[in-house]
Amino acid sequence: MLYDRIVKQGTINEPEGKPDPQFALPSTVNWMRALRLLVEQDKIDFTTASLFYSSLGARAMGVLVENSVLEQLLLSLHHLSALEQLRGATRASDFSRIGILAWYYGIANAASAMTAAQSGAFQEDHAGTARVWDADIAARGLAMAPYGWRVSTLVEKDYKPVVAGYKSGSQGKLLSKPTNAFDALGAAAEYLSGSANWHAWRAKEDLMKSPDFKALGVSDFRTKAAQELRDQRLSRKAIGFLHQASRYRGKANYREALFLAYGSSTETLLTGFIEDLAVVLRAFLAMAGAFAKRKLANNVWSDFLSDVEKKAAFTVRASSIWA
Repeated sequence: MLYDRIVKQGTINEPEGKPDPQFALPSTVNWMRALRLLVEQDKIDFTTASLFYSSLGARAMGVLVENSVLEQLLLSLHHLSALEQLRGATRASDFSRIGILAWYYGIANAASAMTAAQSGAFQEDHAGTARVWDADIAARGLAMAPYGWRVSTLVEKDYKPVVAGYKSGSQGKLLSKPTNAFDALGAAAEYLSGSANWHAWRAKEDLMKSPDFKALGVSDFRTKAAQELRDQRLSRKAIGFLHQASRYRGKANYREALFLAYGSSTETLLTGFIEDLAVVLRAFLAMAGAFAKRKLANNVWSDFLSDVEKKAAFTVRASSIWA
């Protein structure tokens, strides 16, 4: 009944019907499994991340910047603790939606710690955080794979070869749950491609409302002039991991009630999902901590680690991530 009402009949904000969730749920689950398989294959933890950042040196920064780095790391650690406590839940569907939110904010906080440590930049909105992290961290080669995967343009003919490079010949598909790291390459690359396509669609929708587009006197991108204007706009937009994470959160926050919560097969599809979220966030946070340690003065990092280890009110210990 709800499926027919919401998907086929529609709602106030989508009177033509909500999108069918049968494709969104597998891609949501399978992307996270793919990321988990990739970070586990590369053994991303504080030790490997510290080696990855071993050539970086400390950066002179004011106390407010230092405090922001430490605050964001603590926030991320708290989100991780929540996720790890949810791993033992009887039904994943009870917590899948809030699990995604905890995962995203843990990622965003850790990313904000990295950008503050790198350049003193700090954004308080999702789009700004994604844009600055991509520019300051991922585009500079300062993020470990697969977190560093990105496309520097939304022009399809230009970003498709980049996505193919990340696949490395893998035939893994996003709608099939990967069982090994090679299949995971294909699934994760497909999610990046889909995200790039979605952001390109949004950019084109915005462009069609602009004075420059309206001046062409056309209604689509079939003419050469419209295509040139489109590609000029798309070529200036990059998409990376934080953009994907933000869109992932948006689906959990705003997608229709059926998503993650309805259907006889939903609980089966969500098997292991909370644990996947926790593993992927833990690896990202280990990376962010290793980066921050290199950028901060040694005494600041050691004092922070000691204090959090003693005073944190939640379950996960700082030493379990950053030691």
